Amino acid sequence: MKAILALLAFVTSTLASDVLEFTDSDFSSRIAEHELILVEFFAPWCGHCKKLAPEYERAATSLKDNDPPVPLAKVDCTASEETCKKFGVSGYPTLKIFRAGEFSEEYGGPREADGIIKYMQTRAGPTSKELNNVADAEKFLSKADYGVIGFFEDGESELSKTFQKVADAMSTDLKFAHTSSKAVLDKYGFKNDIVLYQPKRLRNKFEPSELKYTDDATVYKIKEWLNNNILGLCGHRTQSNAEKFKKPLVVAFYDVDYVKNEKGTNYWRNRVMKVAKKIQDEGKKIFFAVSNSKDFSYELGEFGLGDVSGDKPVVAARDERDRKYVMSDEFSMDNLEKFVRDFLDDKVEPYLKSEPVPDNTDAPVKVVVAKNFDEIVNDSERDVLIEFYAPWCGHCKQLEPKYTELGEKLAEESGITIAKMDATANDVAKPYEVSGFPTIYFAPKGSKNSPKRYSGGREVDDFLKYLAKEATNELSGFDRDGKKKKKKKTEL
Repeated sequence: MKAILALLAFVTSTLASDVLEFTDSDFSSRIAEHELILVEFFAPWCGHCKKLAPEYERAATSLKDNDPPVPLAKVDCTASEETCKKFGVSGYPTLKIFRAGEFSEEYGGPREADGIIKYMQTRAGPTSKELNNVADAEKFLSKADYGVIGFFEDGESELSKTFQKVADAMSTDLKFAHTSSKAVLDKYGFKNDIVLYQPKRLRNKFEPSELKYTDDATVYKIKEWLNNNILGLCGHRTQSNAEKFKKPLVVAFYDVDYVKNEKGTNYWRNRVMKVAKKIQDEGKKIFFAVSNSKDFSYELGEFGLGDVSGDKPVVAARDERDRKYVMSDEFSMDNLEKFVRDFLDDKVEPYLKSEPVPDNTDAPVKVVVAKNFDEIVNDSERDVLIEFYAPWCGHCKQLEPKYTELGEKLAEESGITIAKMDATANDVAKPYEVSGFPTIYFAPKGSKNSPKRYSGGREVDDFLKYLAKEATNELSGFDRDGKKKKKKKTEL
């Protein structure tokens, strides 16, 4: 019985999928049926493919209702080797775009649902859709994304041409449409206007659902206006648009799901918006967003909120210096308002992921943690060479004895510090950027806001020559060429 139920569940899930599945035997014939299609070449054992699968499915479900529809397909390369070989697939997952049955281009977009949707929408049809009648307009505005409509009495006017240039430049961020239909102009009450519309799922009583552009009709000004308004009072922050949110930013993390639970999602978002409206109306510069806690589990971990449970949102914030803050109280509108006001008034202690501060008294290489970073690395009286490492990094382990020797050789230098920090256990402060290990920076005492990334050799002599040349003040034990100075003879 269990076997039968399992089989039925498998068959049901397979039938329910909106992702088409092609094989060696039917790829050529089925791919030719579609004007535009995205194909994923995958292997069942591939971890990245498994991670992509639910995002790809969500994108397929959304894009099948796009205008025009954009199908998504997949090919199992362990079962359809000939097709994968034909298209040069050498890693998984590989995504390719086909047009009219022929390979068109490599897919170069995001690997999560919203990003896939937006990327493929830009590949389907013109950057601005023409609305020929009221039904077209209603259909365009029924979509789940922000939409911009240009209402023009004359489709060849200068404003219309400027609008098209904006659409060409911003179609990956927004959906654009234009119309010169008298019926549409009369229905919506606009003539020679550009209007930004909120999607229905985000409409609320705290802000207008449509905004008319009123400034100079230049591409730059219109783009600036759109960028300032497409996120609204409290935007739905996803992996594909997260970088567009300005700081200081307050984010409520919870089970945000506009596909399966729009009502529940907006229940909490409306409470955030009520606080946001109150504070922004006072002239405070601060931005708000809601994000799905599962989609941003890594970011929550950076705030020390890795084990989020319960229905209520958890709240975190970043200031303009990218410092992190956490609301420790349980979510309520009163607690949120207090947290935001304290955050703006600098009354909340920043959250730092940090190891305990070590005793560096006699260490030739000073151990830096997040809590003593400013004290050591940003010491205005000393130049600092700092290595960001990971305990598991093989190259870091090879460097360790050489780096220690460097510290010992420079231990008597009064104006320079050799330091290191485990970047996996401590927050890395701005403007330092660490994407691989080891990463080494030199921070001169007069330029702490503009550290220099070290890209020289990894031998002790390489470091010595670099520091001797770059040091703010000449080293006492080495000349500018890195040669050891001879000690002056003392007369008896």
